[in-house]
Amino acid sequence: METRATLYGVRLSAQKGRLVADQIRGLPVEKALNLLAFSPKKGAQIIKKVLESAIANAEHNDGADIDELKVKKIFVEKGVPLKRFHARAKGAATA
Repeated sequence: METRATLYGVRLSAQKGRLVADQIRGLPVEKALNLLAFSPKKGAQIIKKVLESAIANAEHNDGADIDELKVKKIFVEKGVPLKRFHARAKGAATA
C-alpha cells in the first residue's frame, strides 16, 4: 500500500530539498519526523509538513497503522522559474 502527498510551488531550490530528502529516504516515519524536527535546514520544515500530510492521508484514506509506516520513495524536482522582467526605456518592461 502506497500513499502520496504532493507539494507544488515551494520557494526552495531542488538541490537544497534533495539534501534533506536523502536523509529520510527508507526510514520509519517516526524516525524521519524526529530527524526533520531537529534539522536546521529550511527544506526540513517544508518536507516535514508534506510527510505529515502523507501520514494523515495513509491513516484516513487507507486505514494504515502509523507505527508501521515507512518512507519508501521521496523526491524533490525542479519547479517553475519565476517570471522576471527587464527594464526598458520610458518606464516600459519586457520579458
